[in-house]
Amino acid sequence: MLLPAGGVGMSSAMDDMNLIQQAQRHQLVVRELGEEIDLEIGPGEDDPAFDHNPLMEVQARESSAEEHDNKQMVASQPPTEDQDMTKTQQVKRKKKVVKRWREEWADTYKWAYVDLKDDTARIFCSVCREYGRKHRRNPYGNEGSRNMQMSALEEHNNSLLHKEALRLQMASRDKIIVEKPIYVKALMSKTAGSIVEAALKRDPHEPEFIQSVQEVVHALERVISKNSNYVNTMERLLEPERTIIFRVPWIDDRGETHVNRGFRVHFNQTLGPCRGGLRFHPSMNLGIAKFLSFEQTLKNALSPYRLGGSSGGTDFDPSGKTDSEIMRFCQSFMNELYRYLGPDKDLPSEEMGVGTREMGYLYGQYRRLAGHSQGSFTGPRVNWSGSSLRTEATGYGLVFFAQLILADMNKELKGLRCVVSGSGKIAMHVLEKLIAYGALPITVSDSKGYLVDEDGFDFLKISFLRDIKAQHRSLRDYSKTYARSKYYDQAKPWNERCDVAFPCASQNEVDQSDAINLVNSGCRIVIEGSNMPCTPEAVDVLRKANVLVAPSMATGVGGVVAGELELKECNLNWSPEEFESKLQEAMKQTYQRVLKAASDFGYQKESPE
Repeated sequence: MLLPAGGVGMSSAMDDMNLIQQAQRHQLVVRELGEEIDLEIGPGEDDPAFDHNPLMEVQARESSAEEHDNKQMVASQPPTEDQDMTKTQQVKRKKKVVKRWREEWADTYKWAYVDLKDDTARIFCSVCREYGRKHRRNPYGNEGSRNMQMSALEEHNNSLLHKEALRLQMASRDKIIVEKPIYVKALMSKTAGSIVEAALKRDPHEPEFIQSVQEVVHALERVISKNSNYVNTMERLLEPERTIIFRVPWIDDRGETHVNRGFRVHFNQTLGPCRGGLRFHPSMNLGIAKFLSFEQTLKNALSPYRLGGSSGGTDFDPSGKTDSEIMRFCQSFMNELYRYLGPDKDLPSEEMGVGTREMGYLYGQYRRLAGHSQGSFTGPRVNWSGSSLRTEATGYGLVFFAQLILADMNKELKGLRCVVSGSGKIAMHVLEKLIAYGALPITVSDSKGYLVDEDGFDFLKISFLRDIKAQHRSLRDYSKTYARSKYYDQAKPWNERCDVAFPCASQNEVDQSDAINLVNSGCRIVIEGSNMPCTPEAVDVLRKANVLVAPSMATGVGGVVAGELELKECNLNWSPEEFESKLQEAMKQTYQRVLKAASDFGYQKESPE
């Protein structure tokens, strides 16, 4: 129910003064769930006439006695015809505006809906279906005016629409669920289209998995069309061999019991035992586990080793938890999972939210339950890790792959401006190797924004960034030490001028608008570091602009190589130079296999040169 602020029948001078102030601010009060919510809309944010006309159909009364007397003297004079017509028009206009506002804000539950954008909950406007900078606070205002356009952070924090929608969501027990449409790419052959249709019909509520299937089928369309037997092979491949879902009860430091959900998907073991990551993140679900294990299956198949693909994790959030809480959770998690693990079955590796600490707890419990220490979890720099550069392998492999592409174009990384997203293990090692090759990396990012340093990062600055992340501080603190840097809230680094981009944060971090920004910023090569970082719409934009896109299934082979080297040859104490040489050779083999397969099936190199 909407009520105009103030009242029509007020008589005291103080009430009159309050009425005028509230009318000038165009203030409304929402009565909802027993509360009064003050919705203030400043002058100039809707109809221009609101700057000078009160919202309510009430004459503004002057507060001073002198002006009050003058008003009485003027009022005693008979009004003219022109004055009567003007007054009638104003009254009609006010009535129309009040009615319009009442209709627009009547049902507050229709103002907005909550959805995920880049793994962050956002409040979307139900009128324009946008959030942040694109959101229009007043549907009747001028979209291009200064008051209508706000920065993304101000819009997110201060918008009345967002505040009220968030309050209603918290007050109501009914969750606001909005189904995200699945983008379906057009396929040339009916055969390839039937594969995607079957996957859509079987798993309609797993958008990440469907997106991954579409990308693979689209890339293999010519392969499928040449041999009809591949259709049956793809249908079998798209169904996981084994899916494990289990509960994970654990006790926090206060003695309270919590229950999370664990996942492990053995997608395919045709080539050999499974290898794949573990992800600890609140957004983790079965669809994401299937998508990650499917990507890992193809990534392992491209590596020099005969390996199957798997992945898994849990919706447990390790951030903000104590070491003892994380230890108890990891032990409970492994109590169920250990029976499916082993050197000839499946060995997990670190992924988002899982690092040295978590892998240590997991492996310790596995060894205790299994009664032996055969094999190892491919974790970074732990006692049972054979190779000295396990953590660096994936990030270094991305840079090696970029160097191979540039070498085919008779170019090199030296002097090129590089944009990197993320600030985790992969992103930091990408920065290291880019600096070693003479490139100029200028950005890193986190979930709240991105940091840009126009002078470029060096090894000293990378060490400082690591200290910031280890202390769980914001990247914003970096700009307090280096004046030439700047941190941008609620933004992505893709509009910075660059030659090569390395998205290393999470899946679908580069959408269509980000791809347009990359093209406009001069980017010529995109090296995918995280699993499926580009949406299908973004890939279409990049390819039409002749931007080379190196898919993560090929560029991320470095981590697979290092894991197998440390497992099979763990007794060898390699120097960093020896290990890096082996990694470079493995990346070169992968690159040549990719080029050969493309040539065999009639795909031309996408390089304009």
